[in-house]
Amino acid sequence: MPQLVDASFQIETDFDGYQVLREIERYARNCYKSEDKTGDIEATKKFVGRLLHTNKHEGILDHHVISVRVICDRGVSHEIVRHRIAAYLQESTRYCDYAKAGEIQVIDISIHMNLAQRAIWWLAMVAAEGFYSALRTASCSPQIARSVLPNSLKTEIIMTLDLRSWRNFFRLRTSTNAHPQMREIAVPMLAEFKRFLPVVFDDL
Repeated sequence: MPQLVDASFQIETDFDGYQVLREIERYARNCYKSEDKTGDIEATKKFVGRLLHTNKHEGILDHHVISVRVICDRGVSHEIVRHRIAAYLQESTRYCDYAKAGEIQVIDISIHMNLAQRAIWWLAMVAAEGFYSALRTASCSPQIARSVLPNSLKTEIIMTLDLRSWRNFFRLRTSTNAHPQMREIAVPMLAEFKRFLPVVFDDL
């Protein structure tokens, strides 16, 4: 039987939010040659906040990147990789042999379905796992057998974006118009980013 997995994320980059703000200030002050005006952390927050939110100078965010591991289904991952100014590493269905584990893992989407819809979806997942296993038993390679795997297949993707691109990601992917499964990941991820870097993300 397929194994149900919850969508989730983990910030992979180990960083100090205050230090990041200090560095952004240092880089930005190069534009104005005002390095001598650097003050305490509250002054740094005000300076960076003014550049971002009043002057709309988001270019100051291009010099810092954050990597996040996202666990989602293949359908959501296809939306993620449409953000082109980023680097990605994704679990490969060409090389991963899901038959070895004896079961596939699928992202649990029960919160987005009623009981009848969920029953139909679950039958499709069981069938897909059966067909995949049958193809592997018949000596079909993983890269060919993957053609019967469902969009709900769990995948892990490492995404690395600079801070300006993260802002664009959150603007698009936390919107009420975004796919519900995408919002399931993006909304709590934005909350975490706000916790670490409030000046950069608190207006979103």
